[in-house]
Amino acid sequence: MMEEIRMEHVTFSYQDTPVLTDLNLSVKAGEYVVLTGENGSGKSTLMKLLTGEQKPDSGMIKVFDHLVTEAFHDKRIGYVPQNSISRNQGFPATVEEVMMTGLYGVIGHFRFPRKQHREWVRQKLREFDMEEFAKQRIGALSGGQQQRVMLARAMAGCPQLLLLDEPTAGVDANRVEMLYELLQKINEASHVTILMITHGDLESCSGASRILRLREGRLETL
Repeated sequence: MMEEIRMEHVTFSYQDTPVLTDLNLSVKAGEYVVLTGENGSGKSTLMKLLTGEQKPDSGMIKVFDHLVTEAFHDKRIGYVPQNSISRNQGFPATVEEVMMTGLYGVIGHFRFPRKQHREWVRQKLREFDMEEFAKQRIGALSGGQQQRVMLARAMAGCPQLLLLDEPTAGVDANRVEMLYELLQKINEASHVTILMITHGDLESCSGASRILRLREGRLETL
């Protein structure tokens, strides 16, 4: 089975403080992998390395068999960043407008969306039970509703790989399980590969293929 993420002997330090030590990770097509760990364990650093925001001190990182610096602009990748909800609070855009930004790879950054693009956005919102909120400001929605929009946005381009950095942050506890169920549905129904970083309730992640823990710079299977 094809590997969609491969990290080999990756090390990373902030100044003189080691964060990741000889880390190896393989995520195959169709897997749903959950990565957990204590605060400060390096989970978000790992995600920043995968998205090319940070560069490793040593080691190799490939996504879709390309070096990560080339791969992250690939239309096959959907990404929900950390703190996406808090960033939305003062953002003067409607849900529909936020969704359109997920189609830049299809529309083009300097082109106007056409009727078919708007219909596609509506369809994706409908799939996530958020169509009725299309004209509302994103910041006016609850944390759980905003995160569903951000997931719909990430899925708008029909990615093969979905990366999520702490998607349950800012989401009410009773909505977290619903979010995990939605991710399981995306993985099973659309065969999307998922790598999710979380410090949430792992019991709700029963649909995951694997659960890994980052501790002292290394990965271990739970």
